[in-house]
Amino acid sequence: MIENHLIHLGIATFEPNGYITSNNVSDFQKELKSFVSNNVCKKILVDMRQVDFIDSTGLIAIVSAFRLAQRINKKLSVCSLSPSVRIIFELTQLDQALEIYDNRQAYIHEISSSEKLIV
Repeated sequence: MIENHLIHLGIATFEPNGYITSNNVSDFQKELKSFVSNNVCKKILVDMRQVDFIDSTGLIAIVSAFRLAQRINKKLSVCSLSPSVRIIFELTQLDQALEIYDNRQAYIHEISSSEKLIV
C-alpha cells in the first residue's frame, strides 16, 4: 500500500541495507548517485530501516547525494533510522541539514499535507 502512495506522489525510494562503511562506500555512493541522477521522480527517499551501521564515509556519501539532488532540482530525504544510526546523524548534526522522518508513513503524511496546501 505504501508503494502505491509513493508512486502516486512521484517519490522514488532507495533502500540500502547492512553496514555502510569504508569497505563498501564506493559502491553505495555510486548506486545512490546514479539513483538520484537517473530517476524521473523529483522526490528521493532514502529508507534506512535495513541499515545496521553507517560510518563517516557513508555519511559523506549521503551528503554528496543530497547536494547532487539539490543541483538538479530534486529533494532527498531520509527515513527509518535505527537508534544507533540516528545517534551518528545527531552527533554530526546532519539531522539539522537533512529532512529525516521516523518512517515512510510520516514522510508520506508530510508530503501529502504539503501538496494539499499547494493545490
